Amino acid sequence: MAIKHILRSNVLTLRLLIGATSVSIIAILSIVSFLLVREHRTAELAAIRTSLNIVQLVGRDVQNTVNLYDSALNALIDVSKRSDLNSVSLPLKHMLLFDKAEQTPANGGFYLLNAQGDLVADSRTEVSPKENFSHWPSFVEHRDSNSPNLFISHPFDSAENDGICCISFSRRISGPDGRFLGVAVAQMKLDYFKTLFQRLDLEPHGFIRLISTDGTPLTQHPEPASADAHTNLSNNPVFVRFLQEHRGSFIALSSIDGDERLYNFSEVGDLPLIVVVSLATEDVFSAWRRNAILVGIGTLLLCSALLTLTWLLGRELHLRQRAERQLEALATTDPLTGLANRRKLDQTLEQEWRRAQRSGKPLSLIMFDIDHFKNFNDTYGHQDGDEALKRVARTIQQCMHRSTDLAARYGGEEFAVVLSDTDASGAYNLAQSIRQAVEQLEPLTPSHRRLTTSMGVSTRQVKPGDQLAGLINSADQALYQAKKAGRNCVISAAELS
Repeated sequence: MAIKHILRSNVLTLRLLIGATSVSIIAILSIVSFLLVREHRTAELAAIRTSLNIVQLVGRDVQNTVNLYDSALNALIDVSKRSDLNSVSLPLKHMLLFDKAEQTPANGGFYLLNAQGDLVADSRTEVSPKENFSHWPSFVEHRDSNSPNLFISHPFDSAENDGICCISFSRRISGPDGRFLGVAVAQMKLDYFKTLFQRLDLEPHGFIRLISTDGTPLTQHPEPASADAHTNLSNNPVFVRFLQEHRGSFIALSSIDGDERLYNFSEVGDLPLIVVVSLATEDVFSAWRRNAILVGIGTLLLCSALLTLTWLLGRELHLRQRAERQLEALATTDPLTGLANRRKLDQTLEQEWRRAQRSGKPLSLIMFDIDHFKNFNDTYGHQDGDEALKRVARTIQQCMHRSTDLAARYGGEEFAVVLSDTDASGAYNLAQSIRQAVEQLEPLTPSHRRLTTSMGVSTRQVKPGDQLAGLINSADQALYQAKKAGRNCVISAAELS
């Protein structure tokens, strides 16, 4: 009976272990799946946020450029209607007609045509050649339409600009009775937009494109490898969705290269133009895929280990203890910078505060953050922002030489350093050393700006009844004053008292 009881007990224990292991594996797989799905969405949202910022920036620049051309065209039309225009000298007449044209970028020439398409005035020369441009699409458009709106042409190789690819902006000139009197035309070199796009940081397989609402691609960076990229897109399902939604983001298969892409787009004000930033999902989710593979392998190994450890109880205890130690380390370390996290900082401050109360020795706190870090992230992207945080963290660690001192990431781009048994002068000098070391860091790339920090330092000779919050608040106030003083400087709380 005793043997049966032991066997029954062993069987029950084994069943319980198998059941517990099965439940554990299901829970682990569920949690890991949830986290991977959430991180996938986080990566997508980060790419969307960055891309839409680029779309907004480009859209604003395109709008401003077109507004400059439109203003110059309206000025040309207004001056051309003046009754006293022919009474002035030819140089003065030319200056009056094309004064605003000089303010337009990538100017390929402004032209004034009469109702027959004859060239009346040319911004490039005071004496216009006797030419007829009635074949120009812009002239035909305005001659055959009563629309007063600005017309933007398709790209064309401009004979007037030595074959350079241009687009034209034009407006109809009408008489008081609505009669067609001619057209004011401005040509713009498309290289201007290419130069604008080249300054933007895109993923390796990403591109930015400017498209007319009739489906005509105007320009793209980088230059498309396929000739299909220059064809009209009016029947393209992706383009049709651009027209329907006006602004937004979505993932779809490209009909040009067959790749899955994240499209971010917006119409440019009330202009017939659409700005599109397209990123290959291969690039967007590359880091996530690497992490998913590592996490998946780790999860499978963990599940296998759990099944094995069901039969090896002693080893299971050992591994559990080791896992608890790792979790403890993770719970007190910031995963990005490797510095102590906020939890560890709070624990250390409480501990050092009590020690300072007992010993009567000074306790110092340095609080600082990276100047204009939000602008840095918006300009260069969150990946470069993370790298900047890592470099600053390494610089802090290199400047600290005592094992009793603690450097921590306070939150976002904010950092804190706890200095036990350190007076105000010592804390100020260390803060200056860190500030100068950060300032001397080489930019991530030649196009990046240098990093600087603003710092607040507070020192307390702790007395009975003093509150830790006072030390933190005074350091925070000093940091605020450092920012107010112009940033990239160190302010001691003693200077504020």
